[in-house]
Amino acid sequence: MKTKIIWITVIVVAAVGLYLAINGRRKPEEKYRTAAIDQGDITQTVAATGALSAVTTVQVGSQVSGIIAKLYADFNSQVKKGDLLAELDETPFKEKIAQNVAALEKARVEMRNAEISLRRQKALSQQGLAPQADIDQAQANYDAARASVAQAQATLNQAQTDLRNSRIKAPIDGVVVSRQYDVGQTVAASFQAPTLFTIAQDLTKMQVSADISESDIGQIKVGEPVRFNVDAYPDRNFRGKVSQVRLNATVNQNVVTYPVIVEVNNEDLLLKPTMTANVTVDVASAKNVLRVPNAALRFRPEVKEGSEKPAAAADRSGGSGGGSGGSRGAAAGARPEARRERGQRQVRAVRGRDAGPAAAAGRRGRSPPPEDPAPGPARAAAGGRAPARDRPPSTCPPAPTASPGPPRSARGSRTGVSRRSSRGMSRRQTS
Repeated sequence: MKTKIIWITVIVVAAVGLYLAINGRRKPEEKYRTAAIDQGDITQTVAATGALSAVTTVQVGSQVSGIIAKLYADFNSQVKKGDLLAELDETPFKEKIAQNVAALEKARVEMRNAEISLRRQKALSQQGLAPQADIDQAQANYDAARASVAQAQATLNQAQTDLRNSRIKAPIDGVVVSRQYDVGQTVAASFQAPTLFTIAQDLTKMQVSADISESDIGQIKVGEPVRFNVDAYPDRNFRGKVSQVRLNATVNQNVVTYPVIVEVNNEDLLLKPTMTANVTVDVASAKNVLRVPNAALRFRPEVKEGSEKPAAAADRSGGSGGGSGGSRGAAAGARPEARRERGQRQVRAVRGRDAGPAAAAGRRGRSPPPEDPAPGPARAAAGGRAPARDRPPSTCPPAPTASPGPPRSARGSRTGVSRRSSRGMSRRQTS
């Protein structure tokens, strides 16, 4: 019973696999959609993407360094021009002001002292008791003291300005879009003013900065209507118009794009800053014309493989003329004969190699070299010459056997001499 169930399961699985394999190789049938030619309006458009932003956005920073003591504005806060946004710790600034006040008072005292010395020298000069050099020195000291007072006053004014700059105020009316610092953080204004707040002036008027490719920028004109949508409201189209085509191109991976500014009204405040907009610019239009779906102009039906190959083969065989076709046919017919002839030559070459040294020695008129001590079948299997018992006897007399000599290492170059002498003796005997 179990064996029967197993066989039924195997048969069902095999049938399902075969069905899926056959249907998987089958291409889906082409589906066609018919559309009637109608009459209406057509529009040529250019598509691009861009980001929404307020028309005027101000980054509020700090001119002085310090620790944030208080914050008076947060995200989405409505502010007016001059409103206090944040305060830095005033302690170091007030101490610096007090130090500069003391330096100014000291400079004033030194100036008054220099002024008194100058008057005394002038009085002595009128009585003829003081030389002119003393009067000139007193005048120089007085002028230096006056300059020191002016310098101390300027330093005090700078300290007072730093104290006023420690109070961050809103430069325009608008909405706080972002805030970068919290209470207790240190603001370091060394070479560049850090950004504390970002304020958008008016969110009811926004703009889209769209990047248009260089191939389409020639069709964009100021004042052209623009349609766009955002992911937050995919079913709603917003309207705008081109207000500016900027010249500062951007090159990214050898792709050149130009920023195009689109003005947008946002009375209902649905659009938010930095939203991604899918922009469509209407560059040309035609009214009341005959229209055909664009897909019908690009459709190419797939050609089955079986219907194209015979026609292509017929074109290739008959397209170049009868003469060339006949020559190709003759060449194709001659190929088997050439292959058969090459095979016969190879067989003869192999047989010549099998005959080997015996045949070569017979042609030269001397006896073949001595037999290999290896057995006949192994030698034949290794591709060498046939065993001695299978070869016909040689008609040449055997060559004289040389007497054994010294070892190979001691014989040196005499081996070649003995071989040449033995070959000469065999030739004389044969003749």
